[in-house]
Amino acid sequence: MTGPDSGLVSAYVNDAERDAEVSVRPKRLDEFIAQHRVRDQLDLLLQGAMRRGSPPDHILLSGPPGLGKTTLANIVAAELGAGIRVTSGPAIERSGDLAAILTSLAEGDVLFIDEIHRIAKPAEELLYSAMEDFRVDVVVGKGPGATAIPLDVEPFTLVGATTRSGLLTGPMRDRFGFVAHLDFYAPADLETLLHRSARILGVPITDDGAAEIAGRSRGTPRIANRLLRRVRDYAEVRADGVVTLDTARSALTVYDVDALGLDRLDRAVLTALVDSFRGGPVGLSTLAVAVGEQPDTVEEVCEPFLVRAGLLARTPRGRVATEAAWRHLGRTPPNGTFAAEAPLAPDLFSVDTGEA
Repeated sequence: MTGPDSGLVSAYVNDAERDAEVSVRPKRLDEFIAQHRVRDQLDLLLQGAMRRGSPPDHILLSGPPGLGKTTLANIVAAELGAGIRVTSGPAIERSGDLAAILTSLAEGDVLFIDEIHRIAKPAEELLYSAMEDFRVDVVVGKGPGATAIPLDVEPFTLVGATTRSGLLTGPMRDRFGFVAHLDFYAPADLETLLHRSARILGVPITDDGAAEIAGRSRGTPRIANRLLRRVRDYAEVRADGVVTLDTARSALTVYDVDALGLDRLDRAVLTALVDSFRGGPVGLSTLAVAVGEQPDTVEEVCEPFLVRAGLLARTPRGRVATEAAWRHLGRTPPNGTFAAEAPLAPDLFSVDTGEA
């Protein structure tokens, strides 16, 4: 799904970069980097289903945008040797739309619904019987003369993806046989991913160059690949074509991505908090006016990463800059700052190590 922000460090995919993203996307499960526990569990699920000769249980993938939910859905279809039908929750407005998709599936196909929590209620209720009994009831006519015609659906596997699993209804969540949550990537995993992407794109890159880009990628593969393409442009135009440490730093300075992965808007929010409101607390609407953005842009685009990085805190009285935010901006925090200094972004990512 295309998100509300088209910035360089947005975790949402832009329409213009879909082809570039597909080119570096892993095609098989053993090519998928990190998410070790999810990958192992998914491998067991798929191998067991193939040995039984039946479609695997329905799969729900949750987690922030840009971590590989769409990639895993395509990998599931590839591992099963099945076709895949891709749609999204907002695109399914009526139950008839979903019925048309379901009845067109071949046996064993994979149906991928992105942002499944945004599916319309009538379509969701139709999906219940399709997931459990592989049958849908299509209502023909209106009023007292309306009749329900049962239609059989070929056995299929639904892969649902959501960035907000809390918005899924209980009946919907209970119908998934396998639920996985994707975590942010560790810098070391992002470095491995960047070396792989660089080989595919034909970009010479050093270990230091990959480490520098990984450290500014917010733990998100999509952002890492996007920054790699921008650093490649800089290296080809203003350097010798090799992505080194110095080249990466110079390129990301040009694109206003600092050492923590903050962009212009992120720093504007922190600067307004610290300089205009002495660290807060301040309300969301007031803060949005101070930086010249809409409140939902500040809340949905900036705040998740700033909170995760320990630079901003949400309180009942409003937003507050932490001591780490003061120091990141080169300011001296006053006495009585809301929170003690927190570790900076690279140390705060929740990482799946794959250890039991």
